[in-house]
Amino acid sequence: MRGASADRVAGALADRDPLPGADSGARAGIRGFAGELPDGRLVRDVLGRQPLFVEGGESGGSDWSFSPADLADPEPLPAGCVRSESGVERVFSLPEPSPTREGVPDRDRAVAVRDALAGSLDSVAEAEVESEAEDADEGDLAVAFSGGVDSTVVASAIDAPLYVVGFPDSHDVSAARRAARLMGREDDLRVVELDASDLERAVPEVARATGRTNAMDVQIALPLFLAGQRAARDGHDRLAVGQGADELFGGYAKVARAPEDPRVEADTVRGATREVIRTLPAQLERDVLALRAAGVEPVAPLLDDRVVRAALGLPGDLLVDSRGERKKALRLAAREFVPDSVAFREKKAVQYGSLVARELDRLARRAGFKRRMDDHVSKYVESRVGG
Repeated sequence: MRGASADRVAGALADRDPLPGADSGARAGIRGFAGELPDGRLVRDVLGRQPLFVEGGESGGSDWSFSPADLADPEPLPAGCVRSESGVERVFSLPEPSPTREGVPDRDRAVAVRDALAGSLDSVAEAEVESEAEDADEGDLAVAFSGGVDSTVVASAIDAPLYVVGFPDSHDVSAARRAARLMGREDDLRVVELDASDLERAVPEVARATGRTNAMDVQIALPLFLAGQRAARDGHDRLAVGQGADELFGGYAKVARAPEDPRVEADTVRGATREVIRTLPAQLERDVLALRAAGVEPVAPLLDDRVVRAALGLPGDLLVDSRGERKKALRLAAREFVPDSVAFREKKAVQYGSLVARELDRLARRAGFKRRMDDHVSKYVESRVGG
């Protein structure tokens, strides 16, 4: 079992509790779980934070693995499900708490988020101290750092190197340098400056590790993979990441524009946020597989059960406020951990902030895959995997 003890997971199943690490007495954080229970049942948490695959197709059988590469015809066990001899059953569903009551100031309504963040970050920091005390020779934790509110909140609690990936003129490299300076962490910053050859080498590795060749998935996974590889070469075996914040706290433009944006079906910001939260299992599967292929295990404090529960209870105006500011509650809570200029800074998506999307497009065109072709970048990726 990964992510939690078998006893803790069995208890969650008995109680049908999708977020067992969210109770007030929890000390160690739970950031998802998956694996086999002593009775032979397979289980995966409600958000799919830990990937788990079973043998599918005609081969069927009882084989399973945390890595799709170990199976002939891997299929992900759906998030929130248990597989037993009688088949696959959904046992966990996301809670639907009522939004925080009206008439309470925004700062006070963000207190639950602040407290959840503090608990999660403290558990990561405490685990790191305990790990160092138990085995000084074991590889330690590093942080994927882009200078935005998500990664900077994570970095605030962890005394570790900060890795930013991007091309020399990229937004993320500049933002990471500014944020590190504001936090007094310039000496901790490690800039992984990319060139075209880095992408050429990494594209087939990422595609094979994730099992995906579509342009968007590869563009997103590449910076994570390259940051993880550099951290692993430097002796780290875990990489703390800010994954989950955009989905949980209303970070997407399409959520802010609900119901006008055709990319979401919901007619409210809160409903649109729930809609994108349901995309997390597939996204996290991609990110976790890419990081493991790079040689590091991801640590995601913003996906702690406590943070998830706090986010689910937010009203729409603390996800996106009347001025269109996204992730409002997270930004208010973040002021406890980072400078205001970082807490309220807008940031580009990683594939654009790192300039990986731009440079991958250039590589595709140089290889003869012109923009007039349908989905030319995906076709380029497919050609690299085939080669």
